[in-house]
Amino acid sequence: MFVLELTYTAPLEAVDAVLEAHVAWLDQQYAAGSFLASGRKNPRDGGVILAVAEDRARIEEINAGDPFVIAGVCAYRVTEFVATKTAPGLERYREPLG
Repeated sequence: MFVLELTYTAPLEAVDAVLEAHVAWLDQQYAAGSFLASGRKNPRDGGVILAVAEDRARIEEINAGDPFVIAGVCAYRVTEFVATKTAPGLERYREPLG
C-alpha cells in the first residue's frame, strides 16, 4: 500500500487549469482498482492519495501519467507501508508482519 503526497509546485491558477484532466485521471485509477481514497490537503497546497499496486515501480508509472505531473504543477512524495490493520471493507489489503 502507498501514501502518495502531492505538493503543488505552481500557482493555484496553473493547477486549476489542469484540474479537470487530473480528476478524469483519478477516475481511471479508481476504476482500475489502484486508488482507494484521495483528496485535497488543507490548506490547499497539494493532495493525498491512498493507493495499492504490486510494487513501487508501478506506482511511479501511474504517477507519471497524472496530468498534474505532465503539466509540471506538482511533485509526488511516495511512502510505501504494510497495512497490518484496516477498516472493515479493506481486509483484502491487509498484510501479515513477518
